Amino acid sequence: MSKVDVLSGVIGPIVRQTGTDFEGVEWETVAGERVVRVIIDRDGGVDLDCVAEVSSAVSAALDATDVLSEEPYTLEVTSPGVDRPLTLQRHWYRAIGRLVRVLVKGQEVVGRIESCTDTAVTLTIGAMQREIDYADIERAHIEIEFNRPKEKEVPDGH
Repeated sequence: MSKVDVLSGVIGPIVRQTGTDFEGVEWETVAGERVVRVIIDRDGGVDLDCVAEVSSAVSAALDATDVLSEEPYTLEVTSPGVDRPLTLQRHWYRAIGRLVRVLVKGQEVVGRIESCTDTAVTLTIGAMQREIDYADIERAHIEIEFNRPKEKEVPDGH
């Protein structure tokens, strides 16, 4: 089992107990120092209070285990950022109203997310709307817009 898998097993449940989504963990060496980077998200986004709460909970959990075998490390807690890939259904719901670039069966399309269901997303592409099944999406990410329209309401619970 890899170090990332072991860390995920310890950290994931702790993050979820805070009411925050666990998006992943990275274990790397940066400038000669070990870094544990915990990536979190939640509906409405992540603020500094959320980061502090998760950081405190994860730090206590790591201190209570021997998963890092006394190896010195720096703990970072962060959000995935705006350019993150859209890989889970909740990512799509949180991005309603955003412009996205999607590869669908080898064809790249750019459109604005209008709505989502459990199985598909509806994009406005030009003057048309197109429903795309998640299963047909090869990759997708949010396009950065500096003057984007006002965000739409995102349904609760997704």
